[in-house]
Amino acid sequence: MMTDVRVPAEHRQPYSTAYEQMLERVRYEGAYPTRERAEEAVRLVLAGLGRQLTGDERVDLAARLPLEAARVLTLQIPDLHPLTGWAFVKDLAARSGGSLATTRWDTGSVFSVVSAHAGPDLITRILGHLPAGYALLFGRAELTQAA
Repeated sequence: MMTDVRVPAEHRQPYSTAYEQMLERVRYEGAYPTRERAEEAVRLVLAGLGRQLTGDERVDLAARLPLEAARVLTLQIPDLHPLTGWAFVKDLAARSGGSLATTRWDTGSVFSVVSAHAGPDLITRILGHLPAGYALLFGRAELTQAA
């Protein structure tokens, strides 16, 4: 079973089955070579999303994710000024040291699995509270009002 490598071995707890399944789905969606690489993407992207989401959407999403994923999301302090979708990807790339293309891939891979956990109604609410550019990251069309 997968454990958190940042915790000393004697204190490690096995991950829940739900989180293991989430990691396997991200590994499949992102075509990652290992579960560890999928977990890196999950932690990076969920931490970033946790810095963007506030209010009921944050709480509702956390309630629908496996406990380990919910912790990554909710341990983050929301930014005062939310980032656009593209700025979100650039921020994650800067934090991880990865390329923009790889980080965009990671984001889409994780968000596709998060969408499955959240359901379409919650994702619609979340997108309504985030700046422009996130719909594409969640695999949806970016619809705008005509001027």
